Amino acid sequence: MLFYDSAMPAPNPRRVRIFAAEKGIELPSRQVSIPQREQKAPDFLAKNPRGQTPILELDDGTVIAESVAIMRYLEGLHPEPPLFGTTPLGSAQVEMWSRRVEMNLMTAVGAVWVHTHRFTAALPGRNEAWGEANRPRVADAFRFFDQSLAGRDFLATDGYTVADILLLTTADFADFIGCGMPQDCENLRDWHQRVSARPSAQA
Repeated sequence: MLFYDSAMPAPNPRRVRIFAAEKGIELPSRQVSIPQREQKAPDFLAKNPRGQTPILELDDGTVIAESVAIMRYLEGLHPEPPLFGTTPLGSAQVEMWSRRVEMNLMTAVGAVWVHTHRFTAALPGRNEAWGEANRPRVADAFRFFDQSLAGRDFLATDGYTVADILLLTTADFADFIGCGMPQDCENLRDWHQRVSARPSAQA
């Protein structure tokens, strides 16, 4: 298999790198440069018509796109340590919190990124007013997770899971684009310090 990766600050490939590091999986990889628009090249679009990284190409040529789908595939191959929950309730909690990260936080962060950041200035359909309107939504989402982490070490269950990976990579990307965690989010900041101290966070 071959993992098509993109360097920081791209958050979605980093999700898979952290997941693989937690599992001790060595993924053969190929770098795809987003600044050089390599993800829009014809040979890459033939593998993923959405023109986004990451993707995982299996030995038979099958391509799995979308970071969570890739992680679910790897979880099936390498179930230990479990990162998608160990019980029906735990798995449901991981899914619930993962969706909350993606729908409540990442959607707003993405709007700020696409519509306001200098790196995306040439994208068609850019609407700076809409991007700026999402900054308060990002702050509100961070405060929601701050409240949710009160008295908890991890987001979804008693252990580290994919939900923590999604929140970590989204929070770090938000910081990179200038809409990071509000200063008053003490629970969230304590959590961030804990999960950032894990060796996998350097992936």
